[in-house]
Amino acid sequence: MATTMPKFKRKLVMGANGRTNPLVWLVAIICTIIAVAVVVVGIVVFIGYIVIHPRVPVISVTNAHLDLLRNDYAGLLQTQLTIVVTAKNGNAKAHASFSAITFNISYQGQDIAVLVADPFEVPKNSSKDLSYVVQSSSIPLTPDQMEEVNDAWKRNEIEFDFKGAARTQWRVGPLGSVKFLCHLDCDLKFRPVNGTYIPSRCTSKSH
Repeated sequence: MATTMPKFKRKLVMGANGRTNPLVWLVAIICTIIAVAVVVVGIVVFIGYIVIHPRVPVISVTNAHLDLLRNDYAGLLQTQLTIVVTAKNGNAKAHASFSAITFNISYQGQDIAVLVADPFEVPKNSSKDLSYVVQSSSIPLTPDQMEEVNDAWKRNEIEFDFKGAARTQWRVGPLGSVKFLCHLDCDLKFRPVNGTYIPSRCTSKSH
């Protein structure tokens, strides 16, 4: 038994006089315009990136000093540190803003202090220093931690954990506003004898 194919597709494509339906031409024109627009936007974004060459702002520990380190036989630790955190905006054509700034410094898992800062802006191709003086109250140490402090005195090197984060935002010309979350996680090392900071890389990573 013979079957017949439906003629819906032919009616959509061809008109009554055998010519292409105007609706098809309209859809084709719209698709062409969209494709051209996507290409143009891509070219503009690429040129904008090349011209502006945006750089993600970063936060870094640029200087520090161990002002005080004292431990006694009762297992109590007292310390004071000066820490300089630098917010850097390497963009030559855009200001950057920093907000939700918070840092935590600890020793052997014992929290010493939480450091914060109000939101601020950094001009293009510039930086801003945040200076903190961290003074702890007497921190009770476990026997293992007390032994670690004694060993630190012997080898003349002690290490503190420094972690933090900040939100950054800046406008990349016509490309719009860009936002990143900067994470900082590093070890701050000092010479207990004279409090000297042992420089090491301590710069944020962005997500």
